[in-house]
Amino acid sequence: MSDNKYTLREVTDKQLEREFIDLPKRLYKGNPYWVCPLDDDILGVFDKSKNKLYNDGEAIRWIAYDRNGEVVGRIAAFYDNEHAYSYEQPTGGCGFFEAINDQELANQLFDAARLWLVSRGMEAMDGPINFGQRRDWWGLLVEGYEFQPLYKNPYNPPYYKELFENYGFRNYFNQNSYIWRVNASEANKSIFARAGRLDASYHVENIDMNRLEEAAEDFRVIYNKAWALFSGVKPMTREEAIEMVREMKPIIDPRIIFFAYFNEEPIGFFITVPDLNRLIGKFNGKFGLWQKLRLLWDLKVRKSCDRIFGIIFGIAPEFHGRGVESAIMVKYYEFLEMTKNQYKSMELAWIGDFNPVMNRMIETYVCATKHKMHTTYRYLFDREKEFKRCPRLGVKRRE
Repeated sequence: MSDNKYTLREVTDKQLEREFIDLPKRLYKGNPYWVCPLDDDILGVFDKSKNKLYNDGEAIRWIAYDRNGEVVGRIAAFYDNEHAYSYEQPTGGCGFFEAINDQELANQLFDAARLWLVSRGMEAMDGPINFGQRRDWWGLLVEGYEFQPLYKNPYNPPYYKELFENYGFRNYFNQNSYIWRVNASEANKSIFARAGRLDASYHVENIDMNRLEEAAEDFRVIYNKAWALFSGVKPMTREEAIEMVREMKPIIDPRIIFFAYFNEEPIGFFITVPDLNRLIGKFNGKFGLWQKLRLLWDLKVRKSCDRIFGIIFGIAPEFHGRGVESAIMVKYYEFLEMTKNQYKSMELAWIGDFNPVMNRMIETYVCATKHKMHTTYRYLFDREKEFKRCPRLGVKRRE
């Protein structure tokens, strides 16, 4: 008979899936900062018909019960071969971790994930991460507990940091979030001078809602130059870019998406959207027809979303330092000056510490300040193996 205080069950049916979804709603009840994610957003990660990573990978979920039969924890483990074998050792992931404050429980959940990944040939696990896009549900909140999270950005209590680190997870990289408050700071005057030095070969324009497929292709070209250098990030295909834009279309405010061009060649972008977390908390995870209509009403008619979510900022490496980022920000500031009564702040998330150039760019030219920080941890199964932090972007690690 097991001496464990807790019993783990694999999620194999709708009832168990419902318990998996509902646990955080109970754990965070009364927390003024947590925003309940949409149930469909979480369920979609584990839907084989929606998540393409299942084509070359697997995922599993567990729920933990105490001796009274109460749900007290959950975790998921997953891998896909394309990403797993892009590292020095085959690396899977764990995520969607939630638990009461008990190290024994956390250890049991982490053990389950680790042993399952070992059985699939993995030699390390990152966590907490997503079985999907890096922009969603990635990293553990370690600074900024007193602020509301952005849409699909993780939020967790402070004690999770101890649970992960006491188990043996180590900091692989940090993801900084920055905030710029419209009425609390002024633009760095140097950006106007830098932007003014660009000749007529350069121009910045908003996304054209009538040319979304062309915009998707421009985004893909820049993204593959600016981000695909980072280990673990694969180049984006045309189909993936189009799908991403189509998914975003209902919430796009074309006034806050900017592209930069050099002789009509796409060289930079700043993709921002209204932050849905300002509006969806009242839905308690539900997103049926009524909730969708209410969201569109709040976004498009009432314009009641007052926060902008900076999803991604990128400049093709060969154009770094030329003033392109300044030209984009000048256009952004000009827009925000005209709409002070709607948008009060802008937040940019997922700025990795492995990308010091981007961090300096945001601090210098966006004039934003660090607001929150998430940590992506790594656990090496061979405890004698040397641990190496994530290499800096564009820097090849010596073998």
